[in-house]
Amino acid sequence: MRETRLEVVQGDSVTLPCSFFTTSPLSRLNIIWTLAPLSEPDSPTQVIVFDHGQVIEDPSLTGRVGFAGIPWSADIILNNTRLSDAGMYRCMVSNPPETGDPGIGELALGVLVPPSLPLCLWDGVTDVGGTVALTCMVAGGVPVPIMHWDKLEPEEISLPINMNGDYTGSALIVNMSSQSSGLYRCSVTNLLGTQNCYVNLSIYSPPASSPGIVQGVLLTLSMALVLLALMVLVLWLHRSSQDGWWSQGKEDEECYNDIRHPPSLIKRSFV
Repeated sequence: MRETRLEVVQGDSVTLPCSFFTTSPLSRLNIIWTLAPLSEPDSPTQVIVFDHGQVIEDPSLTGRVGFAGIPWSADIILNNTRLSDAGMYRCMVSNPPETGDPGIGELALGVLVPPSLPLCLWDGVTDVGGTVALTCMVAGGVPVPIMHWDKLEPEEISLPINMNGDYTGSALIVNMSSQSSGLYRCSVTNLLGTQNCYVNLSIYSPPASSPGIVQGVLLTLSMALVLLALMVLVLWLHRSSQDGWWSQGKEDEECYNDIRHPPSLIKRSFV
């Protein structure tokens, strides 16, 4: 092997080198490539084989893997690379009747993946004094993306972040105030780039009551109570005067009705 480790961006092509030297004819040349994937390092699978002039590919890799310079070279080309292609590759070469053990070389392949578009969420109470949790989730990325939470307005401020595993991070905002309103951004970054998502928070703040307003309200209520009292007094006086007049009229009527005229005494003389 001319290399011990290679890296390729997902979707690109890569050549895995494997050189050999032999003094025997190549009619019985045998080359075997295997892969121990990162997910199952103890379970290698066959990638491609060259045996007696025939090429046999793993059915799952058909169309994506092939020899680059057979029979003079054991190099292979891997096209349209995927994350599942990452792992430890082994090249084994034998060429009977040449004696000795087969030549074996190992090569680690890493597949780099840009971070996916993250998802931003928030949960909590957006009133003054409340608490809000900002959560950022990304589906993947190799190497594992670095995550940041920032407040962008009115100036950029970095927020402490708590990572919940490799692909989820949260920031907690406590004791919310009107200054907490604004645009928040989650950034996920690795060697291949950066992706962002955003949350816009609007904090509800009840209107502050000034001393002048309170005094004006109290003065208005006091004046209203005074006017109400005056109206009650006027109505009471008016009612009282009507009752007095009615009583006087009844007394006069009774006095008038009590006058009696006794019959006239007519003296008559009899002759």
